[in-house]
Amino acid sequence: MFSKMGEYQACGIFTIEHFILIALTVMGIAISLKKAENKTKKEVHQIIMQVTIIMCILEIIKIIFNIHQNSLKAVNTYLPLYYCSMLLYAGIFSSFAKGTLKRVGDVFLATGSIVGGIVFIIYPSTSLPMYPFFHFLSIHSFLFHGSMVYLGILVNKTRYIELKQDDIKYFAGLILSISAIALIVNNFTGGNLMFISNNFPGTPIEIIYKITNGGILFTVTMVALQMIIPFYVPYYIIKRIHEEKDKNDDITVPKVLVKIEK
Repeated sequence: MFSKMGEYQACGIFTIEHFILIALTVMGIAISLKKAENKTKKEVHQIIMQVTIIMCILEIIKIIFNIHQNSLKAVNTYLPLYYCSMLLYAGIFSSFAKGTLKRVGDVFLATGSIVGGIVFIIYPSTSLPMYPFFHFLSIHSFLFHGSMVYLGILVNKTRYIELKQDDIKYFAGLILSISAIALIVNNFTGGNLMFISNNFPGTPIEIIYKITNGGILFTVTMVALQMIIPFYVPYYIIKRIHEEKDKNDDITVPKVLVKIEK
């Protein structure tokens, strides 16, 4: 469960064990969403708060484990300055902040959280290639990213917030802020937090790295992609779903009224 890297055979990506983890995660999300049906905004807020606290506790355990296994110099392994780490910050903002900061948290959960969670679950490049199936980091990674997808669908399904196109400013602002911090840390430590400073071989990031020839263009491209795509893709999908639902509700209500009149 807490073995060192390389001590046991790694689970690997697109293996039977990986697909089992995907299936368990999808089942967990589906069951959790089923239980959360018809929740009020206050109850959804409580769920976000509870999940955020649990994920923060697990993240602390992960940080301690990685520092013990590696060292303080290996910032890539323990500092929560990656795209998916936004769940922690967004969850805290959504749970405990007010005004603009709360909106920042809510918007990320409703959009980028879904994208980040799904991408990692399909391609868990930072856990399964290094650790076995039944390892804390493997299980933690799927629990963490499964929570991202769950909260994202939950806040949209319950209409906890109504997304607007100009919410991109909140989303992009969060990504840009964390990217700026990550870039500073990377420059001092040689790290690759947010995957914006160096290549990540064997992943789609390598394609972008080769196209941009690395350097500042690579950094700007990576930051821009993370600021824009994870917001607009779910935004337009969610908008379309809500439009269809509202249209169907408008058709159903008159039919009910006709029956009542009869």
